[in-house]
Amino acid sequence: MAIRVPSMELHRSSPLLSGCRGRNTCPQKKPFLVQAKRLGGLEKESTRSGTQESGQPKKRAPLVRGTVSPPLPVPGNIPRPPYVGTKYVPEIAKEVQMHDKESIIHMRAACELAARVLDYAGTLVKPSVTTDEIDKAVHKMIIDAGAYPSPLGYGGFPKSVCTSVNECMCHGIPDSRELQDGDIINIDVTVYLNGYHGDTSKTFLCGEVDEASKRLVKVTEECLLRGISTCKHGTSFKKIGRRISEHAERNGFGVVECFVGHGVGRVFHSEPIIYHQRNNRPGQMIEGQTFTIEPIISMGSIDCDMWDDGWTAVTTDGSLAAQFEHTILITRTGAEILTKC
Repeated sequence: MAIRVPSMELHRSSPLLSGCRGRNTCPQKKPFLVQAKRLGGLEKESTRSGTQESGQPKKRAPLVRGTVSPPLPVPGNIPRPPYVGTKYVPEIAKEVQMHDKESIIHMRAACELAARVLDYAGTLVKPSVTTDEIDKAVHKMIIDAGAYPSPLGYGGFPKSVCTSVNECMCHGIPDSRELQDGDIINIDVTVYLNGYHGDTSKTFLCGEVDEASKRLVKVTEECLLRGISTCKHGTSFKKIGRRISEHAERNGFGVVECFVGHGVGRVFHSEPIIYHQRNNRPGQMIEGQTFTIEPIISMGSIDCDMWDDGWTAVTTDGSLAAQFEHTILITRTGAEILTKC
């Protein structure tokens, strides 16, 4: 779940500104490691104003709000994060989420559960399914695993998952709107298990999706993986934004600047702040720390309008946006993607 950066922080950062399903247990796998590497050659960047190579996306009606049902109950025996029961959005914690061998075990468990829930949620994406139905299914799978859905009650957020459709950049609130053939939808899952948060998201295709939209989704996932490929102990955080921006721009897309990745672990949102655009922010990665990378890539405007619910962020020009997210653990030679199962 991304956090929004105050405009002051954006201005300071850079002159260039920003198949497991159901409740089955995942098979045992070796950790998914990404070795830090350098990509050879920089291709010439294209501008966002030109026609996309794969054509234009089909015209869609603007996203409209449906009816939001009441928050779902959580059994009393399931531990809650400390912010539950308050209406305020917690401050971004200054502490860096560092882990020893024992806490890494807990982080892997929380992140694996989040990954399984997200995979299951993706199987529900079909025309005529409502995002409220997806929320109910996700909620049940999380509480059945003895975990708490981290978004529920965070700063008053009323649902257990974020569902962001088409021009919604992030933090869409599940409601009664039915998914339409050709939609794209980001589902953002965070679980709180045994005192640790696991955070991940993915953009899914609903029915028959046009080639331009498919390309946006594909490039967005590639941006995430390229950002992760820069990561290892001692690397500057700013390399993440540079790598993501290079790939998005050479494909004719823009990187949304006002939402960022973050440290995650015992605390939902903490330092370091991960900028996805070019920036000159200081700081280096440390072996044993965990954080999210979660770029939002847009076909058009990288600026957002906020709905009056205080959460739903949509592109100002109605263009499509996609997002992918992983929680990663920094190692000596690269990064381990924790939110894969």
